Amino acid sequence: MVTVEYLLNFIREDAPFGDITSETIIPEIECKARISIESPAVVAGLEEASALFRYFEVDVDQPVTDGSDVRSGDTLLTLQGPAKKILLVERTALNIIGRMSGIATATREFVELVHRVNPSCRVAATRKTCPGLRELDKKAVSLGGGDPHRANLSDGILIKDNHLAIVSLDNALSIAQSRSPRYKVEVEVETSKDAVRAAQSGSDVIMFDNMSPRQVQKSLDALIQKGLRDRVIIEISGGIDADTIVEYASLGVDVISIGALTHSVKNIPVHLEIQSSET
Repeated sequence: MVTVEYLLNFIREDAPFGDITSETIIPEIECKARISIESPAVVAGLEEASALFRYFEVDVDQPVTDGSDVRSGDTLLTLQGPAKKILLVERTALNIIGRMSGIATATREFVELVHRVNPSCRVAATRKTCPGLRELDKKAVSLGGGDPHRANLSDGILIKDNHLAIVSLDNALSIAQSRSPRYKVEVEVETSKDAVRAAQSGSDVIMFDNMSPRQVQKSLDALIQKGLRDRVIIEISGGIDADTIVEYASLGVDVISIGALTHSVKNIPVHLEIQSSET
């Protein structure tokens, strides 16, 4: 779980000088409230929302856990505490739950599509996350049954096209293996020839980037003919969507990474309703 201090940055962003509306018109009273979801989803972000409310001395009951399937109208959290504090945290908590649930739900949908034809294939996120929200975005992918992939640039070696515009493929692999032996080395390729070269040079993971299913199959056939397929993990990336993912998965690849999981989030609508106040 992320730290409360990290989450408090979101409150500071939303209320740098306090919630002046609530502080002006709301008396010092306690109230009860309910957070519900407005469409079926894989829910996520409840742990983070609960931590924020509790920090501001609001009692929280959480009847469902992150990663659960929920139906439209289901209660996610019930709250009791200072009315001003509930209103202060409200929008930040709803934004977190809505975004993370959207990511988890989309991930689950892709995972289910893939596993129908290739149960061992992993659906992975990318670094195409909203700056400042990567930890939450990646956690949401995991809650949806996906693979968070690299957390950041310090987390593994992935040699991409812009690296290869400066350093040749063979040199890049040789240098990476000699200088960073504790990291697995992944290389992005766009042709079957480069896929074979990467495997022969000792790449641990080969990413087929923006290649059609026909091109991927051709590259896999080339690796099989050279006896190299079992030496490497094969990842597919670039332009994958619900219309194409099954075809790619059926080729027997190991990982399919999808930027749209986090860069094109469809928020799940979540609502907070004040139910009663205690004067």
